[in-house]
Amino acid sequence: MHRQRVIIRTLGVATAVALAATACGPQKSESAGSASSAPSSPTAGASPESSPSADNKPASPSPSASASASASPSASPSPTVKQVMANGDDSEQVRELQARLKQLKLMSVAPTGFYGTKTTAAVKSFQSKNGLNATGSVDEPTWKKIQSATKKPTADELRPPTVNEPDAPDPRCMEGRVLCISKESRTLAWMIDGKIVSTMDVRFGSENTPTREGVFKVDRKEKEWTSTLYHTSMPYSMFFSGGQAVHYSADFAARGYAGASHGCVNVRDKGKLAAVFGQVQAGDKVVVYW
Repeated sequence: MHRQRVIIRTLGVATAVALAATACGPQKSESAGSASSAPSSPTAGASPESSPSADNKPASPSPSASASASASPSASPSPTVKQVMANGDDSEQVRELQARLKQLKLMSVAPTGFYGTKTTAAVKSFQSKNGLNATGSVDEPTWKKIQSATKKPTADELRPPTVNEPDAPDPRCMEGRVLCISKESRTLAWMIDGKIVSTMDVRFGSENTPTREGVFKVDRKEKEWTSTLYHTSMPYSMFFSGGQAVHYSADFAARGYAGASHGCVNVRDKGKLAAVFGQVQAGDKVVVYW
């Protein structure tokens, strides 16, 4: 009987040890498992498909990848079709390209120096019209053809005074001193005796608070002014029709055409407006037209 109890006690201890080992098993086996799986992990990590590096290039190229890499020089374009500019580029050369495309009437916006979708479309159009491969990217034959079809851009063409292209002035703007404001091109031209002195981008009132059209006169000027209705700052205000005025708008400078005025003519170039404000006199003409 005593021997039976000893055996039972021994079995009980063994069972308890076995149960304790099972309960702690995940933690211990995880540690042991990570050590046992360590040799296989680098093998998986070496596969370019399963574990790319941060810049999406294989950490250790496979033989096939190396073979394709070594074959790439023969597949690269020849010097005569070398790519010069393409979508995503940002440079002064792109600015020149855009200015030349503008000369060819293939772009209507001002040069920015960034090669985006509009530049790509303009290049494609030029290539199609001139029997070139219409890729939208500028290779050497395309660049030479564009250069031969245009003249070297001037400083004003590379960096025009407005983003929007000004319209031809309204006939009512051709005499005297006039703030000539086009709703069509969204530009203001300060003109004296038919000559444009300065131009700038402008925006107008919304559908609910439209900017009035017609011929007016500058009633008064206020270098610093706050709207009594909307309590917003209106620096360099030149009032021409009741409460409507030409003035600088910080909102226009920040948001562009995503917003609108309450009827005033907003200007976003504060420096240019300040210069014109210093020249305009009470009584000068204001023409707002389509």
